[in-house]
Amino acid sequence: MRFDIFCSLTQAQPDGALPAHAVVLRNFLEQAEVADRLGFRTVWVAGSHFSSELQRTHRRPVIPNWRGEIGLNTDFCQLAGQVLARTRRIEVGSAIMNIVGQGGPLAAAERVAALLGWHGLDPDERRRIRVGFAGGRFDYVSRLSGVTPRAAWEEEAWPQVRLAVAAEAAEIFVRLLSGETLSSDDIPEAQLGPDHFQDPDTYQRARKASGAAGERITVPRRWEFEPVRAIPEIARPDLLDLLVGTQDTTLQARLNRFHPVKVFNLSITPPEVIEATHTRLEREYHPAGGPWRRGHMPRTVFVFLNDGPGRSADFNRCAARTDAEVRLAAYWQALEGTLDPARVASAADNALIGTAADIAEQITGRFHPEDRLMLWFDFFTHDSRRVCRQMTSFMTSVVPRLPDRYRSPHAARCPTPAARPAP
Repeated sequence: MRFDIFCSLTQAQPDGALPAHAVVLRNFLEQAEVADRLGFRTVWVAGSHFSSELQRTHRRPVIPNWRGEIGLNTDFCQLAGQVLARTRRIEVGSAIMNIVGQGGPLAAAERVAALLGWHGLDPDERRRIRVGFAGGRFDYVSRLSGVTPRAAWEEEAWPQVRLAVAAEAAEIFVRLLSGETLSSDDIPEAQLGPDHFQDPDTYQRARKASGAAGERITVPRRWEFEPVRAIPEIARPDLLDLLVGTQDTTLQARLNRFHPVKVFNLSITPPEVIEATHTRLEREYHPAGGPWRRGHMPRTVFVFLNDGPGRSADFNRCAARTDAEVRLAAYWQALEGTLDPARVASAADNALIGTAADIAEQITGRFHPEDRLMLWFDFFTHDSRRVCRQMTSFMTSVVPRLPDRYRSPHAARCPTPAARPAP
């Protein structure tokens, strides 16, 4: 099993006290350095663009009840350089990079190529840059980047068109980073049919407005460009790891025709979908990437670990559960504006909550020994010292309790906290 950490760089917390942006950034760097010393494999960092606080004033706010900034990592490539310069072993991943906004897929591919160009200059460098990418979660980022409906029918079918635009961007991005010389003519135009719409009436209105002669609606390409190639060339392709952030099975398969592309799984996905993805990608994963492995689809997991000294296991277990419920409730309330107890309970059931012994038991009961877990310790809190203590407790108290088949050999070789104490 591989143990990573997930960091959100969020400026928000349950009690409403908002720290300065510089405090959030310093906390992240502290946690990345501690994670490196402890032996976590990768630090995955959420991406965001523009002020989510200010978008509350827009005509169509996407997250009108979120106070503060939902994320402060607006440039993964610069952030990766900061982390790599301060650490020795840990790898860096984007979770995820928006390749539709901020200049689109051509600009995104060039930024990644530049990062890899500098990163690969050291012949002894072995740490990979793990690029999770997708079309972006919040539509206001696309709108601010100029990606908006171009015709009345696109306005009618915008959710479906957005997905088509994201798929177009993903193919351009992957093919450029695989070293291809590419023009927009090499990218097929998307076709929307009744199967893409949950509401038949919406489909019929969009089809009529588009003037489509048949059952399929052609989505004109969003990016038109003559032959182009990303520079600098990626001389060390072994240092690049691509993960697409979508459950679109057709897109996953198509991208793997051009390059090994893994799957980024952030949301709470039903177990049957996860298992079906593993089974399918055993057949569809690009052969240049070797055999498909479960670790190719990392899974985000909330962690609420409480192992306070001098307290009973029951006390610590209850404190961890209370902490989880408070933070999850505040998160959903900020994100959606309504408190849904069933959803909060469901999220809590998918988290790791309790003492070190509890969490070790939960890992072995819920996960395959070859899974890769992105452990989310900094969820809705800015107590960085507490986050670092929890990461330390996880590696020193949870991991040793796991059966041998679950343990990370890399973590076992790292210095213990006694040799170099965490904050």
